[in-house]
Amino acid sequence: MAKIDIKGLAKELNISASTVSRALRDSHEISKATIDKVKALAEKLNYQPHPYAGSLRKNKTKTIGIVVPEVANNFFAKVFSGIETVAQENNYHSLIYLTHDEYDKEKSILRHLESGRVDGVIMSIASNTKDHNHIKALMEAGISVVFFDRIGESFATTKITTDDYDSAYKATVHLIQQGCKKILHITRFLHQTNTKYRKKGFTQACKDNGLPVDDTWVLELNDDALVEEILTNVLSKPNRPDGIFSAVETLSLYPYKVCKTLKINMPQELKLVSFSNMDAVSFLVPSLTSITQPAFEIGKAVAKALFQQLEKKKKGFISADTVLPSTLVVRESSVKIMP
Repeated sequence: MAKIDIKGLAKELNISASTVSRALRDSHEISKATIDKVKALAEKLNYQPHPYAGSLRKNKTKTIGIVVPEVANNFFAKVFSGIETVAQENNYHSLIYLTHDEYDKEKSILRHLESGRVDGVIMSIASNTKDHNHIKALMEAGISVVFFDRIGESFATTKITTDDYDSAYKATVHLIQQGCKKILHITRFLHQTNTKYRKKGFTQACKDNGLPVDDTWVLELNDDALVEEILTNVLSKPNRPDGIFSAVETLSLYPYKVCKTLKINMPQELKLVSFSNMDAVSFLVPSLTSITQPAFEIGKAVAKALFQQLEKKKKGFISADTVLPSTLVVRESSVKIMP
């Protein structure tokens, strides 16, 4: 007979895995009748709890897991700093798990964390993750999960984001005010929550100001190997854009390179605004007009939210959406040059 696990017990009893887990731990949230029923079936089917997970359930690990796509990105680096500040205040250690923006890697990491290696998880979802069953399973196993930036909208837990729609709208209006009439929006993975709302903000700003808004003015550039070639092709056309709004930091430097190759003067002939938390944006030539997210504050806020959940005697998940404002910092790349 195959070894029975918590999910197997839950299926047999037609209840959730989290209810089974709590019943096995004599949680005060679960009725005595349910506890007795779960334990009786567990004994009948010779259920053996994971020894490591069992010990960790009795004694907190004093560790949180941070599951993110990458660490090279300046935004994530500053978020880590904010999380670590709060973790240290609470005498917790942090473990960073990199998904490299891969769904399978993310799924594997969360399965690993189901065993109880951490008390809670802070995560930003991988770019190609569209199915969230692995996240649901982690939460059903009794692990607190909170999101930031790339969030799971359907989950009843804390989500910390920035005002992506409003920031994109303001950035686009800024380009229009500087004289742009043909604005190209470059972005990645439009199914993600953050890029989705940034596109909506861009589109609405164009509509409100009578600019073209069809999808020919939106480029979803998911393959780094093709970005330069695609931008070169677009900027070589007679009806080329006179402004670019980049939704992600990783795309922000490509226009500089292509403009140099094609001898397009920035900002005289092409203006640029991008989301970016790079410290070096002011050293670029021309310096980059950026939408800067409060990354350190995001890290602190999401960590505080997780610890609030962990401190509660009841293990129910707290649903709270917090939106922090980003800042449009105008520099040389988008400013209209007076004759």
